[in-house]
Amino acid sequence: MSGGRARDTGQSMTNEPAVFALHATQEFGARVAQHLGVALSAHEEREFDDGEHKARPLASVRGRDAYVIQSLHGDDRQSVNDKLCRLLFFLGALRDAGAAQVTAVVPYLGYARKDQRSQPRDPVTTRYVAALFEAVGTDRVVTLDVHNLAAFQNAFRCRTEHLDTAALFARHFVASLPATEALAVVSPDPGGIKRAERLRRQIARAGAQEVPMAVLEKARAHGVLTPGRLVGEVSGRCAIVLDDLISTGGTLVHAAQTCRAQGASRVIAAAAHGLFVGNAATALASEALDRIVVTDTVPPFRLPPGPVLEKLTVLTVTGLVAEAIRRMHAGGSITELLED
Repeated sequence: MSGGRARDTGQSMTNEPAVFALHATQEFGARVAQHLGVALSAHEEREFDDGEHKARPLASVRGRDAYVIQSLHGDDRQSVNDKLCRLLFFLGALRDAGAAQVTAVVPYLGYARKDQRSQPRDPVTTRYVAALFEAVGTDRVVTLDVHNLAAFQNAFRCRTEHLDTAALFARHFVASLPATEALAVVSPDPGGIKRAERLRRQIARAGAQEVPMAVLEKARAHGVLTPGRLVGEVSGRCAIVLDDLISTGGTLVHAAQTCRAQGASRVIAAAAHGLFVGNAATALASEALDRIVVTDTVPPFRLPPGPVLEKLTVLTVTGLVAEAIRRMHAGGSITELLED
């Protein structure tokens, strides 16, 4: 049970948003609520012997805007499917309880990578997940650094808000790297060029230096990565290789090795979401990578003690998420938030 038990008295008399965090994302949600200056709204999650479950708000949401925080990554307690199902049921319960608006705040959106047919008769799972959110009455879905922004926006018919971490990463790199060090931003594949360009622009703004961009050509089929050439200049520079997520780490290690071969002085990998699955702990220990920077949308629980954890930095996005909720609730600008 989250928070203290509250009595539902029917009509709410407050304009304060009702912010919930399901148990799997409780710590992250509590930090978001702290930034907002509110307490997490009380809710109950109950398990049944046959594996079924239910979740319900314990505080009245009638006439209030409700925000539910749940990151959709698997862990040792719940799979992605478990978390998605629980989130959907809870969103539906809020709608039935009379919430004025229901917003799903999903720091890491599972299934976002399956946004197109890459093989005959492939599912377009991103679109199916969007339909599930809409079916339970979700008014808005918020996520961070989705794999393919256009696919995300086109999949949903309800409102969407996309929070990118370019400004967050830029502030970190400008503050933590020597001011005299020449930088370059590298996209590990052509699909990430726009993401890398946002970071390049933010670093240039914050650090008052020209930052070139490079892109690594590649092709992937049936899980096999085919290396390509690096287009752009990284020689004598610290190369920041930016991706939306780190899975097994193979893409980033290949990019780091290529940058080193082209004369990069050192290489830093950055990604919003650190999944660290498979043999990531072995791959990312590569000497080609000097540092790894991720955010806390997914805790790095899969990494054992060792060289990868020692060079890992985790930035928090809870302040960004909180400010986005504050602005959505007050009718403020998300665009201006992301440009700060």
